[in-house]
Amino acid sequence: MAYDRPWKSFQEQLVLLAGRGMQVGDEAAALEYLERVGYYRLSAYWYPFRVFETFGHDKQGRPITQATDRFVSGTHFVDAVRLYLFDKELRLRLSDALERIEIALRVDIAYLLGEQDAFAHLYRGTFHPSFARRKSGRDTRDNFEKWQERCEGMEKRSKEDFVKHYRQKHGPRLPIWVAVETWDFGTLSQLFAMMKVPDQIRIAQKYGVQDWKVFQSWLRSLNYLRNVCAHHSRLWNRNVIDQPKLPKTGVLSWCDAFHDQPQLVARPFLLLSIVRHMTKVVCPNTGWHHRLQTHLESFPVPHAERSLSLADMGAPQGWEHWWAE
Repeated sequence: MAYDRPWKSFQEQLVLLAGRGMQVGDEAAALEYLERVGYYRLSAYWYPFRVFETFGHDKQGRPITQATDRFVSGTHFVDAVRLYLFDKELRLRLSDALERIEIALRVDIAYLLGEQDAFAHLYRGTFHPSFARRKSGRDTRDNFEKWQERCEGMEKRSKEDFVKHYRQKHGPRLPIWVAVETWDFGTLSQLFAMMKVPDQIRIAQKYGVQDWKVFQSWLRSLNYLRNVCAHHSRLWNRNVIDQPKLPKTGVLSWCDAFHDQPQLVARPFLLLSIVRHMTKVVCPNTGWHHRLQTHLESFPVPHAERSLSLADMGAPQGWEHWWAE
């Protein structure tokens, strides 16, 4: 199908929005945001204010809705801007915590495997056979081979002085405590998933998680979250694709609020809660979670008749009581 939508100037974009029922208010400020942020990026933040119409029902009898081009009554351009700015600050604050978690995990993994062998990450025998040998789809490489290729690629692309210095002095192979500093979160989480179960348990227990499968899923989900933040994508009400597992009821009391609540698990607030939990382990005296709570409580109240809240992020009722602990 041919794309037939014409190019529009910033002024024409604003006229289009006004024609669909959006109140612009300060036109100069609105134009500045269109010029600086862009129509398409901002559209993700005025999407919740569009009128939705029902055009059928699914097999469970739930209504199937579709967004129209019209906005609900009272929608202001500034509603989308405030939501955009809230989300931007949310990603920045999460990036700070994710950096701490990633660095701590590098140390944890390098310390544990390095005790076994300086080059443990290069040997297939270091890892659980069934995980390391697993293949997916038509790819002839197994998990270990794919991971090694990724690891080697990151090491070769690294511009860090310590990598060059080490190779000049000791040769091309990097011990794990050096190599780990060239990896990203995804490489780290993939290596963790291949580790032998006793090794996974040792690291998981450090973070107060008894089930290694749960912790493995947390790292995978945090890598997903890290990528959303790194690519400046909309986060606040995102449908989480790589959803984390939950420990059994009563193991971590704050997790109980998410049990039997699939609609909450599918939203970002659970990921924020995992970041809070792990950051408090990495930095016991941190005030990060208090600062994030202050930001969450500043969630912008829209002018539009359609109300939005932290519940749209997947925040369970009473979250404030355990968050501040």
